[in-house]
Amino acid sequence: MLDRRQFLAGAAASATVFSIGRARAANAPGITDKEIKIGQTMPYSGPASAYGVIGKTEAAYFKMLNEQGGVNGRMINLVSLDDAYSPPKTVEQTRRLVEEEKVAFLFQSLGTAPNLAIRDYCNKNRVPQLFISTGASVFSDPAHYKWTMGYNPSYRTEARIYAKHILQTKPNAKIGVLYQNDGFGRDYLSGLKDVLGAAHASMIVKEASYETSEPTVDSQVVSLQGSGADVLVIAATPKFAAQAIRKSYDLGFNGVRYLSNVSPSIAAVLKPAGLEKSKGLITAYYGKDPTDPRWKDGDDMKGWFAFCDKYMRHSTIIDANASYGYVVAMLMAHVLKQCGNDLSRENILAQAANVKDLRLPLMLPGQALNTSPTNYSPIRQMQLANFDGKSWQLFGELIEG
Repeated sequence: MLDRRQFLAGAAASATVFSIGRARAANAPGITDKEIKIGQTMPYSGPASAYGVIGKTEAAYFKMLNEQGGVNGRMINLVSLDDAYSPPKTVEQTRRLVEEEKVAFLFQSLGTAPNLAIRDYCNKNRVPQLFISTGASVFSDPAHYKWTMGYNPSYRTEARIYAKHILQTKPNAKIGVLYQNDGFGRDYLSGLKDVLGAAHASMIVKEASYETSEPTVDSQVVSLQGSGADVLVIAATPKFAAQAIRKSYDLGFNGVRYLSNVSPSIAAVLKPAGLEKSKGLITAYYGKDPTDPRWKDGDDMKGWFAFCDKYMRHSTIIDANASYGYVVAMLMAHVLKQCGNDLSRENILAQAANVKDLRLPLMLPGQALNTSPTNYSPIRQMQLANFDGKSWQLFGELIEG
């Protein structure tokens, strides 16, 4: 199994480090007057390996930042370990990060089940578990889990948006739901039912779950097709989303298909499924799609293209997972800058919970990031988008969730 470590100490940039006092530096492991050591787990192997590009992009962004002098004169050292999207492996690797690598905090560890497996450990040990890569509603609970903060918009809220759109556009729909059998997938089922309520509960004619250990979801899609459903909600990670898109098309499904916003990547999902077979998909977007020509002349998109050309493979430009990682890395850098010279774990958490109307490159017009000590959901706005065979086309208004 791949055990990937990415140490980005930025030695070449060390000449630009200016002198800063050691005050407060001893308050957190992994903090010196020259370095901020961060840890994360990523699925570089296993059923969710398409997300590995997120960790690679974040590592590349911090490398670029280090070449520019780091954050307040300190270099960011990201230690990124493979957990294969396996909760027991996440626990093992997280303990290694905290107890052996002595990281200051965790950043962007990916997955609902993997993060649930380490949440109690992080909170017991007062280790910030920041901007984790999941939208499960259980990670926005500062009253009970102060040290854990999500990043993605709530899956449950996203599903509510889909349910409202279904009621508006197809009030007699027969809905089939494919969902991953964990907190991630079940949030979508809950969100749909929140909106449909008792009056419309019968609109869901079939539910089919899958385990990440299964090789395919073909049999589940066949059962959903056989139920007579004319609306399909695909609450799946990239590998299984691509299978569901392809199989539903091959079976002749001609209804409406809604796709979880964790799987809109053209490079990692839609191309493997088939662009023609992906036409008509609807998702909820919360960032600019690099393939959408409407954004290509903007300074932020030009910056993304230049970043990919220098620090990533050029082909990464169209991968929404990569552009996602680029934006979250910017957010983390913003929080660290906001910390000043107080890099205690308490202040790192406090500043992460004090993001005010932050607008970053590649965010949608009018969109901003906000957090507070009582609201750990940075992204609260999304917009529906339809795939036309080439790119995602936004429609409607920015929706507050």
